[in-house]
Amino acid sequence: MPQNQPPETHPLPAALAQEHRLRKDLGFWGLTAIGFSNILGSGWLFAALYAAQTAGPAALLSWIAAGVLCALVALVMVELGATRPEGGGTVRWPLYASGRLVGTVIGWSVLLSVGGTAAEISAIMQYAAHYLPGLYAGGRLTATGLGVAAALSVLLTALNWFAVRVFARLNNLVSLLKVVIPVVTVIALFLSGTHSGRLTDHGGFAPYGYAACLTALAGGGIVYSVNGFQAPLDFSGEARNPRRTVPAAVLTGIGLAVLVYLALQLAFLFTVPDSLLGHGWHGVNFESPFGQLALVLNLHWLATLLYADAVLSPGGSAYVGVAIDARHTYALAKNGLLPRFFMRIDPRSGMAHRALLLNLAVIIIFMLPFGGWQDIVSVMGDMYLLIYAASAVAVAVFRAHDRERGVPRADGQVPGVRWIAPVSFMVAGEFVFWSGWHDLRLALPLVLAGVPLFLVLRRGADGPSPRDELRHGAWLVCYLAALTLLSWLGTFGGSGRLPAPYDSVAVAAVSLAVFGWAVRSGAGHLRERPGAGGGSGLPDPSSP
Repeated sequence: MPQNQPPETHPLPAALAQEHRLRKDLGFWGLTAIGFSNILGSGWLFAALYAAQTAGPAALLSWIAAGVLCALVALVMVELGATRPEGGGTVRWPLYASGRLVGTVIGWSVLLSVGGTAAEISAIMQYAAHYLPGLYAGGRLTATGLGVAAALSVLLTALNWFAVRVFARLNNLVSLLKVVIPVVTVIALFLSGTHSGRLTDHGGFAPYGYAACLTALAGGGIVYSVNGFQAPLDFSGEARNPRRTVPAAVLTGIGLAVLVYLALQLAFLFTVPDSLLGHGWHGVNFESPFGQLALVLNLHWLATLLYADAVLSPGGSAYVGVAIDARHTYALAKNGLLPRFFMRIDPRSGMAHRALLLNLAVIIIFMLPFGGWQDIVSVMGDMYLLIYAASAVAVAVFRAHDRERGVPRADGQVPGVRWIAPVSFMVAGEFVFWSGWHDLRLALPLVLAGVPLFLVLRRGADGPSPRDELRHGAWLVCYLAALTLLSWLGTFGGSGRLPAPYDSVAVAAVSLAVFGWAVRSGAGHLRERPGAGGGSGLPDPSSP
């Protein structure tokens, strides 16, 4: 080992050994199905209604904007997945680029977001209560419901237990069904009869102003519905040809999902009866939008199919969610946020069995009837957006570090990322801000709890001093604090002291300033610690 290089910059043999056990069995269609299935969860059953209530027919623009914005974010993560493929890469890249403080805070937020899978399983129980009364009551799972949910969690874990090839084949089947049912819904609704002039009547194309399109991105559930496109990146370490298949799979998944959502939005806009529009689009209200709309239109067979799919769609997302959570837990163990016991890959199946079992326990804990706990679970889903911001910084840091060392352009680099990365960081910040003060007042302080966790984990550890790590990662702490303050001052559920659109403009300005700070800090981190860039995607450069 060279004397001028600290030991923590060298590949950890245990990490390399476990990473090499991952099976490279996923191709383009398998990765695309993973991304598509993760995007098209329970959101398609509700988002068309909420978006129409918020923005009227102009909600169509919101879906297009969401697709474009998510594609910008995806291009950043695509470059990382293609140039640094690794299991659970979305958790690893921030650690490589910005050091252990950022890696710990992002990892902590990801660990909390495991509750998102529990939320999908809980939603399945809520929909299943339509057929099996007694599973869900008073806004929480009953004892019977908890038992059934726990059994379903065990089943989803068992289905993920075998080789990734088995997982991919089963997910391909589920994804096919998740495509067929929305398409059948769109066709059946249009054949039932449409109402002309729907894009211009009842207040016009934008009855609540074009600013409502922005509100619909967050408040209408559009961002939530399109979120999840990054799933193929977490499987990049198991792809046969990640530099070619991962970028294509991510972008194809986004494109297919946005097309499905646009078709569903059009079908909803054109088939809602005139009798329900007496008070405009604000007045349209369904508890189960497409299911009840089908009943109103006397499409009882479609309503039956939709209630069944209300179990299938969240179930498919939960199935992929369990797989992604396992990759994240595996990566967090490599990061040192969890014991390395959970890093082990089964040599026969290539699966992280210990990580799967830990996630099973966490999912069941999240589903316990703790009253308002489900609200916190949904808040944690929003915090997954922080990965997008940290990934934008990571790709810019790696490029800056390569330029300093004179490293030639690598295969898999995406043209235009030099300007896409700061825009992506800004978009991620806006998405977090648009989630609203009601969610952020709980979520951001919980995420900031990762800072004392970092101090505990670094106590007595080898490597850079906590002071140096704090210096390189301070940008994230300050950014989260600034978002909290702006959310309280702004108009998305805040005090309104900072009126629209100046609140969103302020978030954009702060985001761009913090992005520049973050890239300089990350470049300094890599400059001080040669070899910490994780260029091969395998070593943990910051492991103690």
